[in-house]
Formats: sequence, C-alpha cells, structure tokens
Amino acid sequence: MHDPGFGTVVRRPTAQIDARTNDVDVAVARVRTFVLNLRGGAYCMPIWRWARPWIATTHSVRRPRQLLNRCLVPIHTAFLHMSQPPNVQHTSPEGVPPSEVPAAATVAAESAAAEGGAEGTSKSAQKKAAKLAEKQAKAAAKNALKAEKAPASAGASSGAPKKEKVKKETKEEPAWSDPTKPGEQKDLSAPMESGYNPLHVESSWYAWWEKKGFFTPKPPSDAAPYDPAKTFVIPLPPPNVTGLLHIGHALTISIQDALIRFYRMKGYRTLYVPGFDHAGISTQTVVEKRLAKVEQKSRYDYGREAFLQKVFDWKDEYQARISNQMRRLGASFDFTREAFTMDASLSEAVTENFCKLFEDGILYRENRLVNWCVYLNTTLSNLEVVQKTIPGRTLMNVPGYPPNERIEFGVIVSFVYPVVGSDDKIIVATTRPETILGDTAVAVHPDDERYKHLHGKLLQHPFIAERHIPVVTDSVAVDMAFGTGAVKITPAHDPNDYDVGKRHNLPFINILNDDGTLNANAGEFKGMKRFSARRAVVDALKAKGLYVETKDNPMVVPVCERSGDVIEPVMKPQWWVNCQPLAKAAVEKVQQEDMAIEPPQSKREFFRWMENIQDWCVSRQLWWGHRVPAYFVDMEGVEQDASEGRWWVVGRTREQADERAAKMANGRAYELKQDEDVLDTWFSSGLWPFSTLGWPRANTDDMKYYYPTSMLETGWDILFFWVARMIMLGVYHTGQLPFKEVFCHAMVRDAHGRKMSKSLGNVIDPIDVIEGISLEGLQQRLREGNLDEKEINKAAQGQKKDYPRGIPQCGTDALRFTLCAYTAAGRDINLDIMRVEGYRKFCNKLWNATRFALLKLQDGYTPLPLAEQDAFVPQSLVEKWILYRLNATAKQLDHDMQQRSFMSATSCVYNFWLYDLCDVYIEAIKPITDAGAEPAARLSAQHTLYACLDAGLKLLHPFMPFVTEELWHRLPVRPQETCETIAHTRFPPWNPTHDFAAEAAQFDDVFASVRAVRALAADYGLTSKIQAFVEVQNAESRNVLSTQCSVMHTLIKGCESIVCVSQASEVPAGCVVASVSATIQVHLLVSGLVDFDQELSKLAKKLTLNETQLQRTVALTQKPDWSKTPEDVRASTNQRLDDLEAEKAALLKAQANFESLRSSS
Repeated sequence: MHDPGFGTVVRRPTAQIDARTNDVDVAVARVRTFVLNLRGGAYCMPIWRWARPWIATTHSVRRPRQLLNRCLVPIHTAFLHMSQPPNVQHTSPEGVPPSEVPAAATVAAESAAAEGGAEGTSKSAQKKAAKLAEKQAKAAAKNALKAEKAPASAGASSGAPKKEKVKKETKEEPAWSDPTKPGEQKDLSAPMESGYNPLHVESSWYAWWEKKGFFTPKPPSDAAPYDPAKTFVIPLPPPNVTGLLHIGHALTISIQDALIRFYRMKGYRTLYVPGFDHAGISTQTVVEKRLAKVEQKSRYDYGREAFLQKVFDWKDEYQARISNQMRRLGASFDFTREAFTMDASLSEAVTENFCKLFEDGILYRENRLVNWCVYLNTTLSNLEVVQKTIPGRTLMNVPGYPPNERIEFGVIVSFVYPVVGSDDKIIVATTRPETILGDTAVAVHPDDERYKHLHGKLLQHPFIAERHIPVVTDSVAVDMAFGTGAVKITPAHDPNDYDVGKRHNLPFINILNDDGTLNANAGEFKGMKRFSARRAVVDALKAKGLYVETKDNPMVVPVCERSGDVIEPVMKPQWWVNCQPLAKAAVEKVQQEDMAIEPPQSKREFFRWMENIQDWCVSRQLWWGHRVPAYFVDMEGVEQDASEGRWWVVGRTREQADERAAKMANGRAYELKQDEDVLDTWFSSGLWPFSTLGWPRANTDDMKYYYPTSMLETGWDILFFWVARMIMLGVYHTGQLPFKEVFCHAMVRDAHGRKMSKSLGNVIDPIDVIEGISLEGLQQRLREGNLDEKEINKAAQGQKKDYPRGIPQCGTDALRFTLCAYTAAGRDINLDIMRVEGYRKFCNKLWNATRFALLKLQDGYTPLPLAEQDAFVPQSLVEKWILYRLNATAKQLDHDMQQRSFMSATSCVYNFWLYDLCDVYIEAIKPITDAGAEPAARLSAQHTLYACLDAGLKLLHPFMPFVTEELWHRLPVRPQETCETIAHTRFPPWNPTHDFAAEAAQFDDVFASVRAVRALAADYGLTSKIQAFVEVQNAESRNVLSTQCSVMHTLIKGCESIVCVSQASEVPAGCVVASVSATIQVHLLVSGLVDFDQELSKLAKKLTLNETQLQRTVALTQKPDWSKTPEDVRASTNQRLDDLEAEKAALLKAQANFESLRSSS
C-alpha cells in the first residue's frame, strides 16, 4: 500500500517479528534486528508508522513510543527512515521478492496508513516528507551498493584464510646521543640520521657559538677599521620579566636575527644587544597575584624591602628562563652586553635623565588630574588606559567588587539643582551620579536665552547644605543644543571639567580616597565604595524629589589595561614631563634626516601623535622600579605644600641633593625626604638604545662605534609607548636619532584572528612549538600560572579545540622560517601553529636532499676554492640553468632583505631549494653523477652540485641557523676555507659569470615540455611505458631540445622514449597533445588506451575554451587606446596570441587525428 506521507510501498517481513509476547525486552530486540536488516532492502515507510501499531497490538504496551525509543537508540540514524521509488524492483532483506512477502506485512502497513489518513496530512508535512524521502532514497541506494559488494567480499573471506598484508620493513634507527662536550664544536663523526630530527640537529651548536664569541663584534683595528656604513646594530626590545616569551617575542627575534645574520654574512660589523625590562606595573602585579594565590599574603604583609626581594627573586628566575628561550631560538646575541633596566649602569642613566629634564625646566611637579587605578593603587598614563565603548545600559564586573555585584554603566541620570532664594531650577545630567558630591559649578552657554537670568546665581547642592555652587558661562564646554544646555562641573574628577575649573578659578574638591572609598568631602556618603555610592546617590535624589529620569546613553568607559579596573580621574601631585619641546625637536630631526618608518601608515600616525602630544605623567605609586631621585626639603618654621615643585630638589646622588637642599634652606634646619614613588617603566626603556651602550658615561667605545643604532624593529602597538619616547629622549640627550629606521612588524594573532590572551589559552611558549607538547602538558601550564579557576577552564576549552592532539615537535628552524614567511609590515598575522609543521617537513626535505647529494660527492671529491668556483663555467645546460637560478635567488634575496620584504625573501629561497634544486637538478644529474659516468661531465656536475648546496645553505642560514650550520659542516671542506662557522661565511653575491640567461631560457622550454608530458600522463593514468614526442618547429630550439632528451627521459618517471620532431606529421596516430608555447607542442601516445568519442569531446571543449581566450585577447589589441598601452604589456599580449594560435592548430590537428582513427576502427 502507498504511504500517504512518503508515497512508498510499505513491506514488513514477518519472519523477523512473528510471535506475540508480553516480554518487552524481546520486543525491543526484535525491532532492532528488523531495522538493522533493512539496509538497502524492501521499500519501507518511516519506522514509527508501522512500529507503533504493531508494538501496541502485539505486545500490549501502553506507551509504544517510549518502547520504540529504546529500540532505536543504538541504531545509526541512517537506517531509521528508508524509502525507494515505487517503480524500482527490490528484494526483501532476506532476498525474497516483494510479491512473495507474507500478507501480514501488507495488513500491518494498511493499518498504519489508515491511522495517518491521506486527508490528515498537511501540505507542509507532505513537502517535508517528500524532501526526506529523496534523502532516504539516496541513502538507501548507497546502502544497496554496499550490499551488492558485501557478498563478493564475504565469499572471498569465507574461503581461504585472509592473506596478511606484508608490512614494509623499516630500518630501526640506533638510539641517539650527543657525544659533544659542552661548549665544544659538535661531534659529527656519526653517519647522518635517515630523517631530520630538530632536537638532535639543534643540540650543542649554540653553546659552541657562544663560547667561541662568534656574536661579539671585534673592535676596530688597522686590519678592520671602523666604518659606519658597514656597521649594523639592533637593540632588542627588552622583554618584560613578568613571564616567559611568547610567539610574538619569537616573531621579533626571528626577524631581527635574520637581519643580523644577513648583514654579518655581508661583511658588516654587527651587534645584537640583548636585555630585559623590569616592567614596573606588570611585574609587581604578577608577583602580588602569585603571593596572594600561593601564600595568601599581600605586599603590605612583607613591607617594601622584603617585597622587593621577592620581586628580585622572580626577576632572576624569569630572566634566566627567558635567556634560555633566546638561546633556543638561535638568536645571535652578544650576551657579554646583556642588560637589565635596573642594572646599576642603566639606573644611573635613568637618574641622569630625570635630573637633566628637571634642571632644564622640562620636568616639573604639579597637582593635576591623573588616571587613577584603584585596584593597583597607582596613576597611569593615557596610553595605559583602554577606552571601552558601551552601547547602552550595561552591567559590568569591576575588580574589588563581588562577582554577583555588577555595576551599571551606559545610562545618564537627570536631576534638579534648585536656585538659592528662588523657585527656579536647572536640570542637569550625569553618567557618574557619585561625582555630584564633588560639583562646584553648573555651566551654561552665555548666549542661551533660557538661562541668561540665572547668570551668576547660586545653586543649592542637594546633599551638602553649606555648599552653594555658581552658575558660570562657558562657550567652550557647553553645547546649547545638547540635553538641557546646562552642564554640571566637577573639576577634580573630570578632564573637561578640570579645564573649566581652571578657566573660572573654581574650587577643586576631591571626594575619593586612594582605595576608591568616598572621603569626608562626600558628607553623608563618607566611607562608601564609589560604585555603591552611585546607587545610593540616585536613591537619595529620589527621596528628595530631585530625581528626573534615567535613560540609555552610549558612552566610553576608561579601563586599566593591566587590571581591568575602571579608571577614576583624580587630583594628585605628580611628576610631569612637558613633551612639547621634546616632540618639536624630534619631529624636526626625523624630517631633516628623512628617517624611514615602515609601514607608511605608522609614519603618518607617528607625526599625528607628536603634533597632539600631551604632558607625560612619569611617577607611579609602586614599590618596584626606579625610585624618583627627587627630595622634599622639609624646613622648620616654613609653611610648605609638598604638591608644589618649588620645595623639591633633585640629585644624581644623595650628596648632591643635600647640597642643593642646604642652599634652599639658607641656614634653616631641614629634613631631606625622598619621594616614595617610582618612575614609569617607559621613562627608563625610552633610554634603551643608548643606555645599553654606556650613556651617560662620556666617550665610551660602544657609544662611539655603535650609536646611533641601525634599526628599531618592533610591533606597531608600542609605536607611541616606546618608539616615540626613544626618539624624543635620544635627540634631547645625544643630539642624534637613536636609530636610522623603524620597522613595525604585524601583530600576531591566533588562527581565528583573536588577540593572544592567557585566558583564551592561545598564548604559546615557543619552546612548546620547538620541542612539541601534549594537550595535557599545555593545560598543566595553565594551572602553573596566575589564572583563576574560571579562566583556567575557559582557556582549557580553547586549547582542546585548537590543539586536540597537542603541538607536534617542529624545531627552531621551522618556527623561525614560518614567522618570517608570515611577516609583512603592519599587517596582522593570523598564525596557525600547525603551519609550522609544514616547514618542518621542508627541513626534512632539505636534510634528505643533502644526505642524498653527499652520496654523489664521495670517492675523494674535492670542491673548488671559492675564487675558482666563482669563475667556474659548467658543461651541461641543466647545470647552467641551476647556477642561473641560484644567482637569481641570491640577487632576489639580497634585495628582499634590504627592503625588509621577509615574505618574499623566504619564498624565493624556499622555491629554489624545493622546486629548482630538489625537484629538478638533483633528479636530472643522477645518471651523470654515477660512478660509471664520463669523468669530465661527472666532475662538472659535482662542482655545480656542491656550489648549489654550499650557497643554498648560506642563503637559508639567516632564517634557519641550526640545520644550515650542521649540513654545512657535513659538506666536504672547501680548500682555503678559513671560516669556522657558516655564520661568518660570505653571503652569496650575484655573480656575472653565472648569468646564463639565454641557457636558462632554453632549459625552461625543456622543463616546460617535461611538465606537459607529466600532466598528460597523469590525465590518462600512465605510469610506465610512456612514449612522448616533442614537436618543435624552430630548428634552433629543436636542436637544443634534442640534446636534452636524456634529461627529459630522467625527469619523466616511467618514460620509455621521448623524441623531438619538427612537425606534427612525424607524430604517430593515436596521440593526445598539449601546447607548451607557440613553437613547442608535446604529444603522448595513448592509442588503444582511450575512447575516441570521449577524446573528441575533450578536444571540442578545449577548442571552445581556446576560441574564447583568443577572442578576448584579440579584443584587447583592437581597443582604440591600444597604441598607448605600455610596450611590455603589448609584447606579452602578442606572445599570448601566438601561443593561443599554436595551441588551436595543435588541437585541430589532434581532432582530425582522432576522427580519422574513429572512422577507421
């Protein structure tokens, strides 16, 4: 019978379900058995339709649907609904034709269909059913195909026992151990391993490099005099000692060290200065969190000195661990110059910086509005504050408040200010109701007619009875069209109101304590936490009848970048730097010397920021950092305000400060009190390029020979934090730009484009990529940090999703190469860590290719000395081609490194090794480098092979220092070689002797023909007995290709013969054709292997495509302005026309060929 919902005949074999029973378990088992036997069998309706009445009637089950669910839970969903078109003949699950299926099945089907009823099915249900039926039909057809194959395989398996698959015998590698003594040159006496193992390769090299002092520049001498044009210096942006290096640091080091190694090999005197930043706020915060988590103590439990010792212990541990990471990354640092921003010499520079700025009137003390972080209990610069956009009413968690107490932001509250002695009132609004307690005025526009009668009137403060505040007029602060046109003024707690307060000489009333509670100026709200007071103030306004309304209000909330706390603008006496004169001099110097800042948008941003620069607050209320070298002179009998700078002296030593204090006291008794605050981290790191070279000590050799530095390479995100300040302070103190160029690399994000964050679990230690780590190991790292349990769980989920099997062992070289390959100035890098594994495979290819090539350089082979190698002219065409490709790669790589095009640089050297050397040259020379080959040809090929290996490793060395060092040392030693390490060898220059452009073009035709034959063979599935014909119309080209038939034969796997012919008539019938160029066509014999009709159909499609391309190309040449088109474009278009015409002719010839064969068959 036809099922109304699905239009399929329902058949249910009773052989599987035949006995009525009350045993529910038996019913379940039988239904499962029947469903599983439906694979590709009889037509069947959705199981529920026939199963429900059957279960209900045969097993007396009151709730048959629940029973059916039990039946179907373990059954794959593909078997739950099966239907087939009714016009297809099928058999039942046991091979019985449908007509022979017992009638009981039909009866059950009819009862099921009657239950549904044709009329009872809606149109939408029928539509859904039809779609489902189609899906079921496809699934059933697939299952039927499987069922057909099953008997054959079952029959085969039922006979003789299954033959076990012979496992390929793998040669077991002997256990590896490094016999090298620490600091000695690596022992390479053992044979090369059969595969690349990064940890084995990287072992021992760095210790030897460091012990030998390869990375410490030699001082100038008569033999090697100082040459500023041949000196290259990079100061490492000092990583914070807050924790370990992450992938972003690895990117910085990979780029910088690639440049240092490149210029060192170019013959420059290079210096790469390592160091570490104390990172005041960050380090103090992380240590405080650790103490709270591990010991449940705060810094106040220890006291200043004991706490600082804890921080120094942390610093020593992490500095050592970071140093190890730097070495593992292969960075060629001069560790004899390792620096830390709180070292004695660098601290001396910080003191000099502060004192000189103060003495020159650029640094001053003033009670001004600052960004106050309640959680960290310190001031912050504007650059350390994140402006968080709130679209409307939003509840946020704020540090210091319970998680369940969320604070309301994104609303604006309106309330009334009554006019003293009058019934008039003014309505004002605020997003921070708690600041009403610090109001000292209401401002209106002088031209606003609504309020002219209130100019100069006093308003009654709603909560402070004795405070009357004036109505002031201000055209700068007030927009008549916005809101009510009246603005409350809180000078001590708002940057805009601060300026109004200064203009109108208003009182500055601070209502906040440092811990975020309200002080005595808040009246009845004293002691309340700031955001608790926010709610309390609104409730009090309502109680007084002064509340008007609360509305949604998009706004920006300032948030501390370090703690996530909401920033409070408060009045604090602080030390400030007037940046205007510094910025002016810096901009003039940058423009005068046209300093490069890449990418160009970063340079524009630099100038824009410098033009709008504000004064810099340099003091911080911390314990960790450089203590401010300023002293308050507390004199007896003199009324003094410590917020005023006139009562302070500075000193490079306490003795100098004491002398200045005595002069100020002028005979009065005094006490010298040093400021408790420390200086902003950037105040010290802004001196980094020259403080690490000995400044302020006069005439040091390092300042003389290595300053200014050559380049500052860093992320664009600290262009203002750090780069601009280094330029300002460098010009101010030394009169020179601290570096000649700035390269801002991209920000590293994860594969999903998210910023690296510990709470997301996507911050990766480079060592974990180098050595590999399991998912469990990654998650253990999370537990070792300072994250709370909620953040750990969130991060663990992220890691499980991104690294379900952990991170594979990739090695340093692959990591460095990947990071450089990703790099383009200014772009974000969405780094997929797993891509590093791809470059590890490239290292393996490099290893195996060199290992194989070394077999060709045995039997006493001696390389040519370098000068002879440069003059060497090889014998064969393929040798000239590979030397030309090597020459071109060296030239391209040199250009790319000079232009800081790291993506292009890595691409060109990768392509040379993989596609030129490995895929072509090493394969092509296999016959002529065998022992029985002609000696002169063999020696020429060996010299060329050695030249490519030697130069190829040197080209790769800046990116892959470890594997290139090891492989270079495994090459036969070149006569007269004086360099101990590949790092000191000559970078391969462009060699005019090897500019074989014409020969390279000839071999390009050869290899293009090879590729065309390979492609045809792949299309037709030919893997052996390949017979190819290369049709070359030009006699000169034909002669060249004829001499290269042996090379082509070698490069085409499975090739039986390859012949060059002058015209298509010389090609036997039954060949397919591919066009290489206008003058070269390749033919592949496929007679007896193809269907002529299919081939003619393929040729017709190719001819159609060819005709379309021809028409488009011709149309280009017929445009009115064609004559104005650049000559190179016209030439390439005309060449394209020639190639298309030749391809058309070849296709037509092949078409005629196959039509002839078809008619004759």
